[in-house]
Amino acid sequence: MSNLYIITGPAGVGKSTISKKIAELKEKSVLIEGDEIYHQVVGGYIQAWKEGNHLETFWKVCINTIKIYLEDGYDVIFNYIISPKDIEKIKEELKKYSIKFVVLLVDEKTLLARDKERPRDCQMKERCIILLNNFKNKNYNENNIIDTSNLTINEVIEIIENEDRFII
Repeated sequence: MSNLYIITGPAGVGKSTISKKIAELKEKSVLIEGDEIYHQVVGGYIQAWKEGNHLETFWKVCINTIKIYLEDGYDVIFNYIISPKDIEKIKEELKKYSIKFVVLLVDEKTLLARDKERPRDCQMKERCIILLNNFKNKNYNENNIIDTSNLTINEVIEIIENEDRFII
């Protein structure tokens, strides 16, 4: 049976890096970057945090896309900024599948250092810290959180793969 990995965390924490590595380790997998789906809208595009956004349509597209890949035997690795409310919706829609939900967090110093490694036009600077603090205040289940501050990419992946605490 196919598995779904949902990776979330603030900008710059390593969602894309970890997601890509997990996908590469699977025999049959697909990597879905939520940002890429959200930015498919061109005419009428509104940023996700603003009123009038297209998040409702976005979630329909994501859930249906994930479901199709899972039904066809692919492990799906999906990353995006996901709230506890969003995860409940995903769980309900995809309840017949095994889902691992992972919230990546990091200390401020490490986050700013990682942000500096990004291309200049992708750097978020102080906004990273604001997003990190927003994540810390969302009341995620502690079992789903990994502090990656002092972990290598491979150590993070090993924890995700080997610990059942992420299954929701």
